Amino acid sequence: MPRKGVTSFCFSPKASFSTHSHHLPSPSRFAFSPSQSSFSETVMDRTLDTVEPMVMKWDPQTTTVGRVTSLFHHDRREARDFIEAVNSLQKAMHLLLTDNSSSCGLARAKNLMLIAMKRLEKEFYQILSMNRAHLDPESVSTRSSRTSTACSSTSDYEEDDEDCIRSVADEMISAVEDASTLAMEDLRLIAECMVSSGYAKECVKVYKIIRKSIIDEGIYRLGVEKYTSSQIHKMDSKVLELRIQSWRNAVITAVKTLFNGERILCDHVFASSDSIRESCFTEITTEGAMILFGFPENVAKNTKRSPDKVFRLLDMYAGICDHWLEIDSIFSFQSTINIKSQALTSLIKLGEFVRAALNDFESAVLKDSTKSPVPGGGIHHLTTEVMDYLSILADYSNILSDIFADSPPPAKHSFPNSYLGFSDSDESPAPPVSLKTAWLILALLCKLDAKASYYNDVSLAYLFLANNLQYVVAKVRTSNLKHLLGDEWLTKHESTVKQFVSNYERYGWGDVIDSIPSNRAAADTPEKIEEIFKKFNASFNQAYIKQSACVVADRKLRDDIKASIARKIVPLYREFYSAHRLTMQRARNSVSVVRFSPEDVGHRLWTMFFGNEE
Repeated sequence: MPRKGVTSFCFSPKASFSTHSHHLPSPSRFAFSPSQSSFSETVMDRTLDTVEPMVMKWDPQTTTVGRVTSLFHHDRREARDFIEAVNSLQKAMHLLLTDNSSSCGLARAKNLMLIAMKRLEKEFYQILSMNRAHLDPESVSTRSSRTSTACSSTSDYEEDDEDCIRSVADEMISAVEDASTLAMEDLRLIAECMVSSGYAKECVKVYKIIRKSIIDEGIYRLGVEKYTSSQIHKMDSKVLELRIQSWRNAVITAVKTLFNGERILCDHVFASSDSIRESCFTEITTEGAMILFGFPENVAKNTKRSPDKVFRLLDMYAGICDHWLEIDSIFSFQSTINIKSQALTSLIKLGEFVRAALNDFESAVLKDSTKSPVPGGGIHHLTTEVMDYLSILADYSNILSDIFADSPPPAKHSFPNSYLGFSDSDESPAPPVSLKTAWLILALLCKLDAKASYYNDVSLAYLFLANNLQYVVAKVRTSNLKHLLGDEWLTKHESTVKQFVSNYERYGWGDVIDSIPSNRAAADTPEKIEEIFKKFNASFNQAYIKQSACVVADRKLRDDIKASIARKIVPLYREFYSAHRLTMQRARNSVSVVRFSPEDVGHRLWTMFFGNEE
């Protein structure tokens, strides 16, 4: 601290200067000769003679040019000379303080330094204010992309005109980038000069006020607002969905442009001081970042849990997770750790919501109480709803893998591998998200088994199971569920579909097949031949009437079933028909005995499984 006496007269009590990192030494600690004192005072006098005219020219209190004109805007070369002059004055002051701190020449230097610092503070403010649109490098590149796209999409001009437009656009973009670079360099020059001169406090104050207003305004313009828990809880679901969509768009721009641009600018302007750039960036961005990254946690904690909300919250999870490397890099200061902590907390709460909502979804599937059989053994609405939901859910497989990575696996006895469709052992454990997906489908299949029991006709029950499992398999094969469940799962369940179809054919068409003897000796008399024809007529007609009401929605499965039934019936019947048709024609009642030709049988089979459409 400067001592009382002469120095108290020469130095005004300005806090920022007196707290400079170089403490003013007591003159009693130094012994100096008159020649030494003369040298430092000579340096000071020469420096003052050079600096004073330049500083006073830009004193807003004494000159018109200093009052109405910007130094850096007026002449950047003169502005640099001004900075160099102030730096020289600072060095001369330090030299004189070291040699003769009692010199009254310091009063003159101090006065000039005050004027110069006020000038630079004003310039710093003006550059920050006038170049708001130029001081975000990420925004510049974004504008560049938009401008190029706009030019390239023009189709009403000839190629030469388009080239001209692009050239003009490139020049405009270059001008914007140049303005940004010049503004950043000017700010850095001023900041380094003010900080080294002991006026860091004034410089930082101006920077924080202006830049924080820009960040706060940017967050507001992106549609991010601070909500209380009560507001989220009471918010209409459609309004909340709009807020979530707005947040998803905002987080991309905020991370890639707003916060990243501020970090770049702050690091550049205050490159000479790690502590200053950290404190500036932290104070400027903390409030906006906490609002941005706190919104997902607020939604997860105060939104009524339901499966339909899962997708929106997964979108929010992705909004943070997809940009985590950038978030981690931008907010790498120790003082911004609470921002990253908030983002992580939101991820945790979103994950908890998703896991709980999917457990609720499983319970809802198992509690489905509809007992009315689906007409024609068609696809149950529960099947379509569950599989449509899971196929969309599978689009978030990477995020779900992260969410379920730390979840405790279900007890092994709960997962019979033969039911799941793939192996899950201690030696080769299945991914948790695959286990969860397989378990949800297994819950559906178990429920479908129970619903099949509501059919009085066994064949229809098996057709119901075949139809619904085929729908499940098709959804898995044509969606990202395939990557979660794998080929082993598909092979297992496709085999089960074939088994259901086989059972359907046995119970639905077994009597028809059995009515045709494979042993030719069984039809050795006209009476036996007539009996076999009548038995076939009755069983085929009964089966056809009953099974005509059946529905097979999947085209391939429908064709496969019809072809399979036809292979089992038509060749046998054709052989029997060809062998005994003439015998029956001689009989008096041949028309009533031979009611179907092989072609009739094949045609009727081929028109089946369209339900009431046929």
